[in-house]
Amino acid sequence: MKTSNDVQQEKNASPKKTRLKVPRQPMPEQDPRRRRYNFEEVPRGYSEETAILEATRCIQCKKPGCVAGCPVNIHIPAFIKLIAEGRFVDALLKLKEQTALPAVCGRVCPQETQCEAQCILGKKGEPVAIGRLERFAADYARKHGEVPDPVKAAATGKRVAVIGSGPAGITVAGELARWGHAVVVFEALHLAGGVLMYGIPQFRLPKEIVQYEINALQRLGVQIRTDYVIGRSETVPQLLTQGFDAVFIATGAGLPVFLGIPGENAIGVFSANEFLTRANLMRAIDFPHFATSPIRPQRAVTVGGGNVAMDSARTALRLGSESTIVYRRSKAEMPARAEEVHHAEEEGVAFHLLTNPVQILFDAQNRVTGVECLRMELGEPDASGRRRPVAVEGSEFVVPADTVIVAIGNQPNPLVPQTSPEITTSKWGTIIADSETMMTSMPGVFAGGDIVSGAATVISAMGQGKKAASAMHRYLTGQEPPQL
Repeated sequence: MKTSNDVQQEKNASPKKTRLKVPRQPMPEQDPRRRRYNFEEVPRGYSEETAILEATRCIQCKKPGCVAGCPVNIHIPAFIKLIAEGRFVDALLKLKEQTALPAVCGRVCPQETQCEAQCILGKKGEPVAIGRLERFAADYARKHGEVPDPVKAAATGKRVAVIGSGPAGITVAGELARWGHAVVVFEALHLAGGVLMYGIPQFRLPKEIVQYEINALQRLGVQIRTDYVIGRSETVPQLLTQGFDAVFIATGAGLPVFLGIPGENAIGVFSANEFLTRANLMRAIDFPHFATSPIRPQRAVTVGGGNVAMDSARTALRLGSESTIVYRRSKAEMPARAEEVHHAEEEGVAFHLLTNPVQILFDAQNRVTGVECLRMELGEPDASGRRRPVAVEGSEFVVPADTVIVAIGNQPNPLVPQTSPEITTSKWGTIIADSETMMTSMPGVFAGGDIVSGAATVISAMGQGKKAASAMHRYLTGQEPPQL
């Protein structure tokens, strides 16, 4: 029971000290016993009351490290302050000054290693839940129909082609359209959205959210041409001779990497790209309502330790399979977000750590029957800074499987560079672009996202897109982008 002295001390406490006493607010989630059988989104989002309470934890630093930790330099204290004041739509508008995809980034970006890692509260406790608040602001405005039409500058008369509609392409298209340029996006697949549509499962990123953002681009006047493969229909040089004043290449890293072990050609071996594209973009999970042939594993083994591996293993689980992840290092070295690993464990995905596949076993019909593996132990650090796994002699064992999903990374999509020899590439197949302007070796042609950096995060692709958009506006007009 509080004494009168306690009450007086609370009255005398500074607002800052009061905020420091508020714990980080948890995000409600689906029960793992239920969600392992459906594709509904796992985190449920903050209520208005919880969002305001979490936002009051921000101490409004004069030199906010969180902003420096954000690849697109969102004005984080400013949008959080607006949430604390109950001005949710204004918070979204503040976010939209720097990011085209707040609802997406609030769900899939690794805030724990970026903005939240720089939060001063995290030095002695838990950082402000920046990503959850970003998601809240975007979701609130979308659900209440309170997103105002964007302000556009006067038409410049310039035309820009954007190749690819993933995070980098969406960012460039949105920025340049706002600044008055006519933008056409060319997308090879039948729906726009890139990796946001084909690579990230519904339970992490609902597809209706991605399409909402695509629709916002179209409201800006952006034309989107789907089923249009640049490198086959036209090449980049041809675009520049057909009325486009500049081109942005954002074709991503969609070329799968395989293990190079015996048995990889067996029936039942999939790249994570194919497995997730069938499930996410082509809706094989809704067969027969969608005609895409389903993959129905009974025992699925996913090889890898990143977010794509977690997505693949959790998708296999929801398709009715026993699901196992095989990873050659320990849990501490896993590149996947801790939250995704935790969710996979909660749902019942099994983990064989310090385990490396050496061959895929198959029967007389060439169908997968299992994965032969070796136990590993960690040696000295390799070039990545992580301790190198070393095989333990004589430790072979078999993990039974009828499906193997290889999720060990991706390479840049080679089609556009191969058909545009004027564009210089690295030995890894990435396009070489200036780090400040993102211009390639071909004048008027810019590039960004995974085709430049290799497979990376959504927010890093958006950061490169923002750099490129500003440089492209200067290239097209000789002026700095307008402040709208």
